[in-house]
Amino acid sequence: MELTSKEDVDAPLAEVFEAISDFSSFERSAIRRGVEVQRLSEDVTPQVGMAWDVRADFRGKPRELRLSLSAYEPATLIGLIGESNSLTGKGQIELLALSPRRTRLSVKVKVEAKTLSGRLLLQSMKLARSKVNKRFKHRVAEFASLTEERLTGSA
Repeated sequence: MELTSKEDVDAPLAEVFEAISDFSSFERSAIRRGVEVQRLSEDVTPQVGMAWDVRADFRGKPRELRLSLSAYEPATLIGLIGESNSLTGKGQIELLALSPRRTRLSVKVKVEAKTLSGRLLLQSMKLARSKVNKRFKHRVAEFASLTEERLTGSA
């Protein structure tokens, strides 16, 4: 299953990239929401191979995920790979400068099943595809809006 969304942010490309590559901030945000996050390297500088172990409750069950940085091209691209027992996912965040003060944020996520239980979960998501797409696009829009607010608030 593949989900895509695009949003425009009223901020320069370099500032938007700096905000979306602040992984420490995302770790703290996830922890505040009750997600257990453990970085597997001490290095705080973003680089390919950086990884996290993530544990969270989803649909009433504890889920574990290994998340790793698969692509990192400063100012343009961040790629992530997630692996759990039943699913594999790839995510990509791409930035494009529309003007000196405006940036397009493109987010793409692809999830594939590894097991029968993963297939069942994906099948239920596919049956509710329009709702899942709507929620995904809303989350990306919310993320873009919060990023924009954070950047314009700090100017």
